[in-house]
Amino acid sequence: VQLQASGGGLVQAGDSLRLSCAASGRIFSNYDMGWFRQAPGKERDFVATISSSGGSTNYADSVKGRFTISRDNAKSTVYLQMNSLKPEDTAVYYCAAKWRTSKDYYVWGQGTQVTVSS
Repeated sequence: VQLQASGGGLVQAGDSLRLSCAASGRIFSNYDMGWFRQAPGKERDFVATISSSGGSTNYADSVKGRFTISRDNAKSTVYLQMNSLKPEDTAVYYCAAKWRTSKDYYVWGQGTQVTVSS
């Protein structure tokens, strides 16, 4: 599977953005999907994941209640709706995929920059 993320940009604190990640190449519905982010000078961190069926989601504590991950298997796309954005959300956001029985994410998109100004 190949991943193409989009939707990043420059916004003000309190604004919203929706990231999209389009997948191609394999049967999308067999893959768990996730969003991760990397801020300047920091390691890449988990943001949210969604199971292959969409029935299970997980979020980092820092984004719970503000971000929502979803997927449309018919469109082979996963989304990250980000509300009430904060300057500390500034990072490059990456989508990732793994086979539903695999432990680790091993397919990565190219990243999309999100910058939140105060």
